[in-house]
Amino acid sequence: MIQEAISSYLNKHNFPGFQLKAVFFDMDGVLFDSMPQHSIAWVKAMNDVGLEFTQYDAYMNEGQTGTATINGVFVLKNGREATEEEKQEIYKRKAAYFEALNSPEKMPFVYDLLKKIKEEGYQLFVVTGSAQPSLLHSLQDHFPGIFEKENIISAFDVTHGKPHPEPYLKALNKAGVNPWEAVVIENAPLGVQASTAARIFTIGVNTGPLDDEVLMNSGAGIVLNSMQDLYEQWDSFGF
Repeated sequence: MIQEAISSYLNKHNFPGFQLKAVFFDMDGVLFDSMPQHSIAWVKAMNDVGLEFTQYDAYMNEGQTGTATINGVFVLKNGREATEEEKQEIYKRKAAYFEALNSPEKMPFVYDLLKKIKEEGYQLFVVTGSAQPSLLHSLQDHFPGIFEKENIISAFDVTHGKPHPEPYLKALNKAGVNPWEAVVIENAPLGVQASTAARIFTIGVNTGPLDDEVLMNSGAGIVLNSMQDLYEQWDSFGF
């Protein structure tokens, strides 16, 4: 299945071949089982200021920067963009609600997968739209020996967050690889749109409540149902 998807990807972009050198991981919903906490925090913060927002909305907006999420809701609900003060105030509320909840756990099997990929000699990057300090700071604690500090790209490192391709273009540049030499692991539709816009083959892992078709329609080459599936199938991909 994945070989057919890769062949289609190569033909679509007229790329010369596929030779994996780097793997780019999203963070929330891929490395950490953190989206339930994020969705609760977003709903509370938005509702505090009179904005309608659901947990489903949180999953659909996952991947972009927090300020972009807030601005999009303001445009939709209020017919105007949010001021900088409004963005900062709402995101401050959201971050506080998130920190008050139980700390998210690692996704099952993800550390085993990361160690396997690391041992195979591939470069490993985190490419996230998050600006949540607790998660960013805990990457080294949860995944010791896996991610170099300079290989973590977050909301603090980009001008345009997902679904803009900038985060993944920056990852390609830092890794020193071409699009056909990388794979992206994403769970969010906006993240898949970003990696697809950067012309990188993307494996969608549906760890949330969205239908698989949402990730496929966003551009994922294939969609799996869990990080365990990805771990168990990785060797069969023939990278």
